[in-house]
Amino acid sequence: MINPFDDTYFMKKALQEAELAYEKGEIPVGAIIVVKDRVIARTHNLTELLNDVTAHAEMQAITSAANFLGGKYLLNCTLYVTLEPCQMCAGALYWSQISKVVYGASDVQRGFNTMGTQLHPKTEVVGGVLAEEASALMKRFFIEKRNLN
Repeated sequence: MINPFDDTYFMKKALQEAELAYEKGEIPVGAIIVVKDRVIARTHNLTELLNDVTAHAEMQAITSAANFLGGKYLLNCTLYVTLEPCQMCAGALYWSQISKVVYGASDVQRGFNTMGTQLHPKTEVVGGVLAEEASALMKRFFIEKRNLN
């Protein structure tokens, strides 16, 4: 029997969060954290709303999941995020000891791979899941942003 709850299924949920960020004028990055096929955290970028450079989708999701679990370690959890995490988020993911990170679009300028930041050695990383959809949303956002200015 095939499990319908695969990486694509959950990345679609993260993309829904990215759309919410887009509608709020935030850079459209969405994130969810899943444990045993159950979403325990769902959020998106809130840097503009909170006037906080650390309010990235991943940071919000880590805090939410830790609160849900009642502990700081995200063992057996998977983060789905529409954009490759930056080095700040990768550092937080490292300390959370999250088991798996799945991202959509690569961030060739500021992503943790480009910046040389490492995740926890036991963290599995999968990139490129629904990358085209995530990338298209980002491009649309920045094109509209430029046209408004």
